[in-house]
Amino acid sequence: MKKGDLFSVRIITKRLILVPISLKYKKDIFREFTKEITSLMFPTTPSKIKETEEFILDSIKDMKKNEILQMVILNKRKEFLGCVGLHHIDKKNPELGVWLKKSAYGNSYGKEAIFALKKWADENIHYDSLLYPVDKDNIASRKIPESMNGKIFKKYNQKSKSGKVLHILEYGILRD
Repeated sequence: MKKGDLFSVRIITKRLILVPISLKYKKDIFREFTKEITSLMFPTTPSKIKETEEFILDSIKDMKKNEILQMVILNKRKEFLGCVGLHHIDKKNPELGVWLKKSAYGNSYGKEAIFALKKWADENIHYDSLLYPVDKDNIASRKIPESMNGKIFKKYNQKSKSGKVLHILEYGILRD
């Protein structure tokens, strides 16, 4: 894959459109990435929009180096729903991650986005397994790798950026 090609990736599913992250979505991300959303995640809630801009710009920089694929999740009406990413795509075990805004919960959008990103990975990158780290108490998120026959590879504690200790279950998802 040529450097910079990741910005042309568009993934369309039955209900979703995944597009590369851009500053166009900074207000949506800042507004929706709340304390409730981040309570079981490594990142912390941004207190200023500048922090969201920095996250987006860092993601763009890493996409230019073909290290990550960071996408925005939209519904077919182009409403912002959240973000999904595939990190360390230049390594043997890239890492999946997803978050949705609160009002999008309960519709299986996260599962649909992760399945679509895994399909893209199967078709576009070489990997041994995809990792999906999740706090043991995040039951809804745990259902995603479990529905993909993911198996727990590792368990560990990790302090989040907000200082909370997370009890991580790291699932491994094999290539189809």
